[in-house]
Formats: sequence, C-alpha cells, structure tokens
Amino acid sequence: MKSSNGRPRGGGGGPESSVEKHEVHDPALAAGAATGHTRYDDPWYDALASGWGELDGTGTPAPAVPPAPRGEAGTARVADVYLEVQRSAAFREVRSRYRRFVIPGFAVFFSWYVGYVVTAQTAPGLMTRPVAGAVNVAMVAGLGQFLTTFVFTWAYARHARLRRDRAALDLRWDTQELTRGLRGGER
Repeated sequence: MKSSNGRPRGGGGGPESSVEKHEVHDPALAAGAATGHTRYDDPWYDALASGWGELDGTGTPAPAVPPAPRGEAGTARVADVYLEVQRSAAFREVRSRYRRFVIPGFAVFFSWYVGYVVTAQTAPGLMTRPVAGAVNVAMVAGLGQFLTTFVFTWAYARHARLRRDRAALDLRWDTQELTRGLRGGER
C-alpha cells in the first residue's frame, strides 16, 4: 500500500504498520543505519518538506525553495499596504462590528457561567431543589450552560456572516490586489 505522498508503506507482505523505516539521505544517518541502528519516521508526518531530498519526477532531487529576501524596498512597500488597510475606515468598521458583538456577548456568557458556579457553591439548598422528579435546579442550570454555548456559537456565526464577512472579504481582496501590484504580478 502507498501513503499519500507515493512512498511505500508497511513492511511488505505483513499488515500495514504506522511506523516506517526512514529513507536515509544524510551520510551520518546512513552510517548509523549500516551498523544496525534502525531509525523510524514519525507516524503522523506523511509528507516531506520542500528541499528535503524528494525527487522531482526525473530522478534528480528537487531544488529547495529559496528563502524570501529580507530588507528589500518591495517588502517595506507591502508592509505599508497592510498598515494603510489597517488605518482605513473599512477595517475600523469591521473591527468595530466585531467588538460590538463579542464584548457584550462575552460579558453575558461569562456572567452566566460565574453565576452558575458561585450559586452552586454558596446556595447548595437552592441548587438541590427538585424541579421535576429527580431533576433539580443544578441539572437544569448545567444543561442551560450547554444550551447557551450552542446558542452563542450560532449567534456569533450568524453575526459574522451577515455583518462582517462580506466587508472582511472585500478588504482581503483589496489588500491582495494592492500587494500583487507591488510584487509585479507574481503569485
């Protein structure tokens, strides 16, 4: 069987193993492998990073991606674009809409949570009062905690979709267009 990156997986005819033998590309590691010391890959790491010895399809190692140049005038201009967007009225409006929902929502939700915990500690008689059969006030309030979590999550997603997402996407698009123009159209 092959993994998602095309390398064979497992030890052959036996059952597939989550621990594979490491393909040795480093001479120092090759010496250790020759002496009988087996090195194993991390089972959660299934792809090589660029420039770490993978082949480009012609049998030769693929070239490493060069690091981005630092300190160039182009980099400073791109940073200026982001600062300009951050200072724009549209960005401030998106942030304002976010804060107008999140700050009061957090205050209400946190107060409700702390109120539940404090009441459970300071008024155990109230919390043990039966509501219906074996169900007491503490159980109803605890289930209310779960319910308000889901309601707040739904309300946040709805608010984001209706009030912020379109404006944020427009800002992102404008920013990408401005930076693409500074970089000379490269992607």
